[in-house]
Amino acid sequence: MTHLTENQPTGTPTWIDLGIPDLDRAMTFYHAVFGWEFDVGSADLGHYTMCLLDGRSVAAIMPNPDPDATDFWWNVYLATADCDATAERVTRAGGTVLNPPSDVLDQGRMAIATDPTGAQFGLWQGAKHFGCAVVNEPNSLLRNDLVTPDAALARPFYAAVFDFTLDGNDDLPGIDFTFLRRPDGYEIGGIMGDPAAKRSRWDTLFEVADADAAVARVTAAGGTAGTPFDMVYGRMAQVTDPFGTEFSVGSRPVA
Repeated sequence: MTHLTENQPTGTPTWIDLGIPDLDRAMTFYHAVFGWEFDVGSADLGHYTMCLLDGRSVAAIMPNPDPDATDFWWNVYLATADCDATAERVTRAGGTVLNPPSDVLDQGRMAIATDPTGAQFGLWQGAKHFGCAVVNEPNSLLRNDLVTPDAALARPFYAAVFDFTLDGNDDLPGIDFTFLRRPDGYEIGGIMGDPAAKRSRWDTLFEVADADAAVARVTAAGGTAGTPFDMVYGRMAQVTDPFGTEFSVGSRPVA
């Protein structure tokens, strides 16, 4: 269990949000799956709605500003102590800054970028809002991994921007997976090379107490799910919400 109270070191996934076409339906679905409660934002803020677990922020959802959008995904924001400097590093390393650094009221400073493979991510320099207040416990964010058909292009980019070290994974023989570690050695996620991937995207994995039970809740609430499977890190499943947003759920290995 991890309750956070301050900004995380640069490069750490620190926040996630999702733009969807129907806020009420999304709240019904994610409450059913994760038990989240919601603090609906004002119209002035685009109804940016905080998702709460035991009163602590774990994510946000909002109506998608593009009425014609058909592709939805959980956005991951990587922490930075200096949003402007990190945005400059993104450009120098071959990425693209889509939305340049700007202040989000008194909450923090944000930019949106893509890496050279086309995967989108955010930068977040926290002020009043530092990011997720709960991680690494059931019904909260567990990890984010980049899935891409061009891992060889992605790896040097993230190392250059965030000073990550790139380590192989002996736990997954025959799979192109690289751990991303901060300079202090902390693992923040990884890069999964998948030649069959249709696009590059950061995947979001939520921890659950029971992957099979979570899959049952997903389908009962109007989503779809693959069959849960066991791996060295626990039991996992790929699921999709009613809008087509893909994400993963996973429970830890039984001791």
